Amino acid sequence: MRNRTLPADGTESDGRRLPSHADLNLLRTFLAVYRSGSFTAAAPLLGLSQPTVTAQIRTLEQQTGRELFTRLPRGVEPTRPAHELAGRVAGPLDALTSLEGGKGTLAGHALPVHLAGPSELLCVRVLPALAPLVADGVQLRVTQGVTEPLLEEMRAGQHDLVIATRRPRGRALPSTPLADEEYVLVADPTWGERIAERPEADDLCAALRTVPLVTYAEDLPIARRYWRTVFGKQLTERAAVTVPNLYAVLSAVNAGAGYSVLPRSLCQEYLDAGRLTLLHDPEEPPLNTLFLVQRPGSDANPDVIHVRERLRAAARDW
Repeated sequence: MRNRTLPADGTESDGRRLPSHADLNLLRTFLAVYRSGSFTAAAPLLGLSQPTVTAQIRTLEQQTGRELFTRLPRGVEPTRPAHELAGRVAGPLDALTSLEGGKGTLAGHALPVHLAGPSELLCVRVLPALAPLVADGVQLRVTQGVTEPLLEEMRAGQHDLVIATRRPRGRALPSTPLADEEYVLVADPTWGERIAERPEADDLCAALRTVPLVTYAEDLPIARRYWRTVFGKQLTERAAVTVPNLYAVLSAVNAGAGYSVLPRSLCQEYLDAGRLTLLHDPEEPPLNTLFLVQRPGSDANPDVIHVRERLRAAARDW
């Protein structure tokens, strides 16, 4: 998404006008709807009735000359103009809330914390770590996805915190290293025994050519990296099975479909229970650093700080 700035007269380069004269209350209502995903959810956060929220959004749409939300059976979906508007107003409005002493609340209601990251990591590590905060009243709105789209959505104000598999480019989004994710070469015990019995077992790469490879993508990103960094070779095999995500890879390998390279966090329980076998234990396993990225201005909500610090503390044991 490209960034655009307004000329002095308040018009965009395509000639359409953004609400330079808009009431701050309309913009705050817009941002609450944008982040909560519905008029109904935004209303108590703003201390307004749902019809009032609807009316204010309609007024803002009339002022901008654009539809900001697509109405769905449950909630709303932001349009592209809404993403652009959120990207321009989120930072200033959050900063203003902080200066006013709002501490991230509206009408005395705590704002939800919008958190995003890789699906498997969220399920295995993040949500269990945050469960005590939820019990204490912290509200979470969790989104799964891959890093680059999630960071683009953060720039538009959609997320407060993103767990990224790479450091964001530039300095607009501050980030800190969170944890190192280790990758392991695994198969079910039956395949492990067959590999150990083969004459070429001393050459693991050769032995694995007789075993089906399971992966989540045709270009074998994790497996190729493992071969390059651990064996110093190019992986030439093609996948026998491709599935939509790492959970499906784990399920297929556990069922005996073949071998794969997986994050240790995802399969440690299976290794501990003997349901999977570690095929290789290198002195320096491949690692991928996870980064915790925070949207500027989001610490106006104290619960964002609570979630951030809880994640940092929990990640020491990941």
